[in-house]
Amino acid sequence: MNTRSLLATASLLLLLTGCTTGSDGKDGNDGKGDTGDRTAAGGTAAGKRWQPRPGTDWQWQLSGTLDTSVDVPVYDIDGFDHSEETVAALHRDGRKVICYLSTGAWEDWRPDADDFPRSVIGKGNGWKGERWLDIRAVDVLEPLMAARLDMCRDKGFDAVEPDNMDGYKNTTGFPLKPADQLRYNRLLARLAHERGMSVGLKNDLDQIPALVDDFDFAVNEQCAQYDECADLTPFIEADKAVFHVEYELPTSDFCAESRRLELSSLLKKYELGVWREAC
Repeated sequence: MNTRSLLATASLLLLLTGCTTGSDGKDGNDGKGDTGDRTAAGGTAAGKRWQPRPGTDWQWQLSGTLDTSVDVPVYDIDGFDHSEETVAALHRDGRKVICYLSTGAWEDWRPDADDFPRSVIGKGNGWKGERWLDIRAVDVLEPLMAARLDMCRDKGFDAVEPDNMDGYKNTTGFPLKPADQLRYNRLLARLAHERGMSVGLKNDLDQIPALVDDFDFAVNEQCAQYDECADLTPFIEADKAVFHVEYELPTSDFCAESRRLELSSLLKKYELGVWREAC
């Protein structure tokens, strides 16, 4: 978050089906999507980043004991909390693994929290212990984020989910502008790509047209609740997956539209434990 474990797996090409429930983390939903060619090192073949395709099924678990039994081709897990061995085990089971990081907000419990100067730490973002970062301070943040991405690479992750990528639309304590966000988001995409990893655009719907070519997939929260899912169409048209989660709507309210749009949609609880209900 060190060399990667030996493995060789074939790509999983499964067909996305209707909504099923799995409070124990298991479900009968098969995923579809190109999971890429994996080398013995656990990453992608030389010169080829993983490119998840529309409709690829996934599991997003950021809290609790990781349940690796969910039968999906993609896991999105916390980059700090999980080891190289965990990533390697998921690879042996044929999964691609996404490294979750908060890149637009400071978290007071992370092992590198003291490395962030107070000058770049702004107002709270609504979650305990988290504060927005001054993304204009690229000279300060770039080496810190590069070190985090080194961690993800060294643990063998295939991709990165950088979170809190839309500070310019929030009350951060800094006068952030759309251009500041574009520059910062593109910086993170470049840093991930330089390390051989794919990278997802988290939320930031308004800037999708400008950023779709810089990112390999999208991650979205609650586009159905706010009637915004069509805004993610540029990723689907570019043959790039959209990993989507709702928290408050029943699957009956959004799964039909998700299937029509080819989104990879889940119902989750806010704590993002193992429970999932997939479309």
